[in-house]
Amino acid sequence: MAQSDVAPASVKQPVRFVDLTNQHTLAKSELQTAILRVLNSQQFILGSEVEQCEHSIASHSGAEYAIGCASGTDALLLSLMALELGPGDEVITSPYSFFATASSIWRTGAQPVFADIEPDTFNLDPKSVESVISPRTRAIVPVHLFGHCADMDTLNTLASAHQIPIIEDAAQAFSAEYHNRRAGSLGTLGAFSFFPTKNLGAMGDAGAITTSDATLAKRLQRLRVHGMEPKYYHSEVGLNSRLDAIQAAVISAKLPFIETWTQSRRDNAEQYHQLFRTHETSPYITLPLEKPGCRHVWNQYVIRVPQDHRDTLKDHLHNEGIGCEIYYPIPLHRQPCFSKLGYREGSLPISEQTAKESLALPIHPDLTIDQQDRVVSEIAAYFDRIQKQSRNVLRGPAYLRRVQESHPVPENETPPSRSQG
Repeated sequence: MAQSDVAPASVKQPVRFVDLTNQHTLAKSELQTAILRVLNSQQFILGSEVEQCEHSIASHSGAEYAIGCASGTDALLLSLMALELGPGDEVITSPYSFFATASSIWRTGAQPVFADIEPDTFNLDPKSVESVISPRTRAIVPVHLFGHCADMDTLNTLASAHQIPIIEDAAQAFSAEYHNRRAGSLGTLGAFSFFPTKNLGAMGDAGAITTSDATLAKRLQRLRVHGMEPKYYHSEVGLNSRLDAIQAAVISAKLPFIETWTQSRRDNAEQYHQLFRTHETSPYITLPLEKPGCRHVWNQYVIRVPQDHRDTLKDHLHNEGIGCEIYYPIPLHRQPCFSKLGYREGSLPISEQTAKESLALPIHPDLTIDQQDRVVSEIAAYFDRIQKQSRNVLRGPAYLRRVQESHPVPENETPPSRSQG
């Protein structure tokens, strides 16, 4: 065969970490209609479009009220403000989360107090929460991380015993369920983000707060418009955090598709589980799980990799055109801006170890089986090569249990290494 007749080598197509192309194509008609409706109405801030969106969010989440706001960060901040938290107060939350979980507490003047996480769900460990409750504790903010609800029965029992409200950080958990109840209806308040890459995303920043407390709902409606009610009369200082009508219209247009997209994510997670078992990666990879009674929505699919190989595996996948991300490389209690809180390395060992081992793989609804097979095949190939190159023993999934067992928390242990001032 002449050289010009040789078939070109197959080109590997990139596997995007997030791909909204098909999602927007599927909902194109609904999105165009919704956006045009807002343009024709000339009502761009709040108004009937936002009210309808709020009603749909509340109904879907199982709460009485939803209050739209500018972002998921503002949803947390407004929730804390509605509870009148400030200097001298403590709020318990997770150190293994997006920065806004803790920064919103800090911005009120209250002090974030970090409890450690469960090594299998990445969510707050209720035993660790109980160990750091103090007379100054004014709220608990569990994070339904990556789309899996925290242990809300145990946390609610604990909160009730101490008369502490719970604010759910449900930024990654829209439509997630815990014993047949949805995220956003499991605490006093629920904070959602509709950032474009979320499982229900707007086309820009957007957020909402859910609650079944009429008094809190009324106050939140006032706080998001500078504390104003009626117009130009301010009983308190709030924020400028209104939900744009176009973003509300986009959310409303996408909401009817959420269960289809969620089921696709769940199917993709199960497919990953099967592929990892087929490729016999269990000596090297610890897979995420779904606890009984929970409905994981898989905003992220996060595996655990031996820490000596996490970053090099990430680089390998990127070099092969496969998107992946690290959530989160530095736990919040170790961030420089929170150094005044007094946490040291080793204060929260499960969170710290998880930050060294976690790697998120593509899980969006339009991921194909072939793409998933390529992702898992490349991971298996990486460890096959490492095994051949080295006689070092890689730490497997039992490592999670060993980390937890090697850092037991005595029942009478005092809060770990934080300032008492």
